[in-house]
Amino acid sequence: MTELLIVSVTALLVIAASAVVGPRLGIASPLVLVGIGVAASLLPMFASVHIEPEWILEGVLPPLLYSSAVSMPAMNFRREFGAIGGLSVLLVIGTALALGVFFMIVIPDVGFAWGVALGAIISPTDAVATSIIKQTSVSKRVLAMLDGESLLNDATALVLLRTAIVATAASFSFWSSVGTFVYSVLVAVAIGWFAGWLNLLIRGRVTDSTVNTVISFTVPFVASVPAELLGASGLVAAVVAGLVTGIRAPRDLSPRNRLSDSQNWRTVELVLEGAVFLTMGLQIRTIVTDVQNDHGGVGTAVLIAAGALLLTIVVRAAYVAPLLRVLTGRVRRGEKLQPRLESMQEKMSTSEGQQEMLERAAGTRRKVSQRDLDRLGRRVTKGLANIEYFLREPLGVREGAAVVWAGMRGAVTVAAAQTLPEDTPQRSVLVLIAFAVAVMSLVVQGGTIGPLLRMLPSDVDPAEVEAQTRAEQDRIMELLRTAADSVAEPSHTDGEPSQETFTEAKNHRLAVIAAQRSELLDARDNGTFDADVLANALANLDASEIAIELRGTLTS
Repeated sequence: MTELLIVSVTALLVIAASAVVGPRLGIASPLVLVGIGVAASLLPMFASVHIEPEWILEGVLPPLLYSSAVSMPAMNFRREFGAIGGLSVLLVIGTALALGVFFMIVIPDVGFAWGVALGAIISPTDAVATSIIKQTSVSKRVLAMLDGESLLNDATALVLLRTAIVATAASFSFWSSVGTFVYSVLVAVAIGWFAGWLNLLIRGRVTDSTVNTVISFTVPFVASVPAELLGASGLVAAVVAGLVTGIRAPRDLSPRNRLSDSQNWRTVELVLEGAVFLTMGLQIRTIVTDVQNDHGGVGTAVLIAAGALLLTIVVRAAYVAPLLRVLTGRVRRGEKLQPRLESMQEKMSTSEGQQEMLERAAGTRRKVSQRDLDRLGRRVTKGLANIEYFLREPLGVREGAAVVWAGMRGAVTVAAAQTLPEDTPQRSVLVLIAFAVAVMSLVVQGGTIGPLLRMLPSDVDPAEVEAQTRAEQDRIMELLRTAADSVAEPSHTDGEPSQETFTEAKNHRLAVIAAQRSELLDARDNGTFDADVLANALANLDASEIAIELRGTLTS
């Protein structure tokens, strides 16, 4: 017990130190932790470390994916959903099939089905690994794509892994596999949505921030465990619960509770991510020993892993290149449509314009109500906001290179490999190949992504971006002033200030903040402002509300 306590405390200190020292050395902290883990695996006390894969897949990943989903800008996720869906489903399947052929050729006694199983293990990018890209200068569109891909592609890979294993028993059915995948996703989405809704319903009635945060720690498991029991994807359920929470929390939870959530979940992310990378390194000796005992050497397995990593990069580049061309074409079509939408928006902003549209609709004998016009107005606003977002964040060579090179493998690959059945042909070699791909991916891609992006020129002018940010800040300030003016001033009484007048002024200020927050959240849902600029404005409102409530508590 004492040894376990010492190891745990040491691990926490190592994780904290790597988070501080890594950036100062110009090395991503996950790479530092993997290196430390590999070095520690050479010590006698860690000679036979084995981490149950279920601890990673069912205990660590759900809270990490949930936390990432909560903090992800929902509007950017919606805008990039087409690209995210392709990367997390089509690319995973294509990569797994290509790797299946490769492994069938280069590994003796491993047929196509087992090759696809290993390909499914290696194919998904890792949400924990892609945290490295957030430490570089990359566009928000790339971050949205990579975040969304890493949140959803695990489900595709794990379902494909189960399908490939079933196929080895010669009972494979294509349509049955498609049905299993659809069932896994739909049931997970339903359970995740319900868990997120229930989470907000309960926590909205709990005023104690500490208790509120403790409840939030259970949400990813409330979503993932029932989904797994029903044969669905627990990871997708946790992601959906996080998305629902992230979208609705500013409306349903108090600023104090959300601030407490944010601070505590950042700590949880740091510890869990650090533990994942540390244990990856610690397991290297055990995996290598197994291969040496079974097959006498690891050199061939490492070479195969290098070839597999190269193939994943090539397949990813072959998919991303046409994807970016399609996305760029959509932007051009949107740019051509922009003047027409602006004209419609200008017309609908006046009562005369709305009346003209109603009369025109009446001439076509279509029944159009004011509610229909309001709905159309919101769609036009969203459409213009989407076009402006895509024009502001172009996808050039630099962004394409980032999407390709940032597709790193990590914890999911290592954990999923260890779930292969014991009777898998050359199982220890397959596990080592998966592990080597993950480590080489982190070292090669993770270690060079920063210099690569600095070498490639950007199509975005920093001065222009700064000017756009200032302009958006000015628009937000105008929106806040308008919202504040809409709240009636409190009635003033003559004489000395009293507790009653102080309370009245406090309530007025809180009402102003509530009106301003409502306007900002409506603008967020319409995508009117940049996600980061809007998030800063909401954070400032939260800080003001917390300060007012604290001042009122101290005064009373």
